[in-house]
Amino acid sequence: MLYPLKFKPILKDKIWGGQKLNTIFHRDFGSLPNAGESWDLSGVEGDESIVVNGTLADNSLSELLEIYMGDLVGDAVYSRYGNQFPLLIKVIDANDALSIQVHPDDEMAAERHNSLGKTEMWYLLDADENAQLISGFVSEMDKETYLKSVEDNTLEAQLRSYDVQKGDVFFMPAGRVHAIGKGCLIAEIQETSDITYRIYDFNRLDSNGNPRELHTDLAVDAIDFSYVEDAKIKYDVKTNEPVNVVDCEHFTTNVLAVKGEVERNYSLMDSFVILMGVEGDLEVCWDGGVEPLKMGETILVPASMENITLKSLNKAKVLEVYIKNK
Repeated sequence: MLYPLKFKPILKDKIWGGQKLNTIFHRDFGSLPNAGESWDLSGVEGDESIVVNGTLADNSLSELLEIYMGDLVGDAVYSRYGNQFPLLIKVIDANDALSIQVHPDDEMAAERHNSLGKTEMWYLLDADENAQLISGFVSEMDKETYLKSVEDNTLEAQLRSYDVQKGDVFFMPAGRVHAIGKGCLIAEIQETSDITYRIYDFNRLDSNGNPRELHTDLAVDAIDFSYVEDAKIKYDVKTNEPVNVVDCEHFTTNVLAVKGEVERNYSLMDSFVILMGVEGDLEVCWDGGVEPLKMGETILVPASMENITLKSLNKAKVLEVYIKNK
């Protein structure tokens, strides 16, 4: 019988990575000098998540999909994606600014890379003082002006920066130019894709002393040049009531503040549900067991599970993520 599943984090060292995934979440880096990313739920080939709790421990996500199919992800989701788990869940520690980049949409990614595109969202788990991130352009933009700014090394001045703090939410559809700034600790929800077009990298050098590769020609065709007035998602937290922050064809995300107990009924969704702890500690309870969920941890609730109860002695928050079927 399926139950709420936890997976072993997959840690990735990055040129911009830091130590917070160890100091805050106590994740073992092993021989890595830092960890910029923790892939907490991944079906990416070569980086597949492995179950760490219960009777299904040591099974990979792809093995579970092959066996349980719609019972794991929902019949409609399985019909759409087959044995490809559609979402990738990460925690990102930006000890330095990430490159300015863009991701292709599904159509372009399929044509160029035989992959899904990369629409994503960010939830700020924490942010250092004066931390910022980039989303979109400061004004209307066109291809010619953009290419000239890249050539003249003035692109940064064309990009919209946002001051950020804990709890902020940003939605990044494929095609939007963006970058995570120094001092941001982020929960990222995205399509299952590792396709990134790097536009500008602050003239940094890699571990071999060479400039990191840029993808100017690939990126220009992927960019959405339209102006977005404000990319920060506005929302009000409601205790024991889910508040929707992102609703797109690839995923839906709610912020749910829990105090005491709240029951969640997923019987009408026909989708798996991902619970990601973003504040405090709570328990995920079901008929047959209890699984703790701490800040930064992720649990996959199978589609066949219709009811769970979330419990917290103090106020906690989770992201509740699923795929809304048409």
